[in-house]
Amino acid sequence: MKILYRYILREVLQTWFAVTAVLLCILLTNQFAQVLGKAASGELPREAVLQLLGLTSIQYLTVLIPVGLLLAIMLGLGRMYRDSEMTAVMACGIGSVSLYRPLILLALVLAMFLGWLTMSVTPWSLRVAEIILYSAKETMEFGSLEPGRFHSDRDKKIVFFAEAVEQDGSLSNVFIQRRNESSVEVSVSRKGQLTPADENGWRTMLLFDGKRYEGVPGTLGYNLMEFEEEGVPLKPPVIEARLDRPEMMDIRDLLDGDGPAVMAELQWRLSAPISILVLTLLAVPMAKTSPRQGRYAKVIFAILMYLLYSNLLGISRSWLEDDKIPVAAGVLWPHLLMVIVAMVMLAVQSRILRRIFRRRRIVAPA
Repeated sequence: MKILYRYILREVLQTWFAVTAVLLCILLTNQFAQVLGKAASGELPREAVLQLLGLTSIQYLTVLIPVGLLLAIMLGLGRMYRDSEMTAVMACGIGSVSLYRPLILLALVLAMFLGWLTMSVTPWSLRVAEIILYSAKETMEFGSLEPGRFHSDRDKKIVFFAEAVEQDGSLSNVFIQRRNESSVEVSVSRKGQLTPADENGWRTMLLFDGKRYEGVPGTLGYNLMEFEEEGVPLKPPVIEARLDRPEMMDIRDLLDGDGPAVMAELQWRLSAPISILVLTLLAVPMAKTSPRQGRYAKVIFAILMYLLYSNLLGISRSWLEDDKIPVAAGVLWPHLLMVIVAMVMLAVQSRILRRIFRRRRIVAPA
């Protein structure tokens, strides 16, 4: 029995590593393209790309670990059914229930790891990602100037251009356009300098040895002024980093908190490790196939069951946040529903229901 359990555990564990790694690479590749596009358009600094990818991979693991285990059990046991290894195992008197022993051990280890991720690591990664995005939006308007590109503020009222950035941080051949209610001001200078932000977030663009044109578009009446030094105040961006959202709260704050949103988040985090155990119960009866069906015969069915399961969890979370269902039911009833489905499938495969109905037929005439 120990040899069989080690064999099943090794088969499922190797498949789980491969499936999880492949799915993680696919999701990170898609995320990398999106983050790289934002960095290319100037919405994010380049040095934040790898940081956001690392934080995103942590968030993806909370989803990929359960579905990876489901597919690993389906593929591992499916190969054993295809190669008639499971037929030999069943001939030795080992039923489907006995297969749970090594799988439950693996599921418990992954559930503890996933519980640590969802309770501590994932909220931390969300907070760090929010701070990175907040800092990027705060500095990308004029904080990280890239020569040869036009920059504008969030209100699209100021357009800035610098031909080059010197080693001391000064700017050369600066162009600034400011739009007022009815007029336009254009300033060009040979040299410029961006001052650090003050305590209120205001910055000033200092221009040296330049000219300023002011007038109303569509008319010929423009004013020309030459200056040795001019200061253009830059309004600080109105950006708020929301770190008090339930998904970013520490587990202690959730336990001390109250309200439907807080309870929904707490139960949602508990659902992640519970889902591993539930999917393990579902995977064993779903993996049973005949040798002619092949290894991937029921993988599509397993994916559909997982989508149904995850959608029920999402719906119950929304209902709990909207205070449509009691907290006692919350996000826990989809787990109970899937456990019942797994038990029914095991009973059908073990012919327990058939034996019960046959006994009733025998007892009924008497």
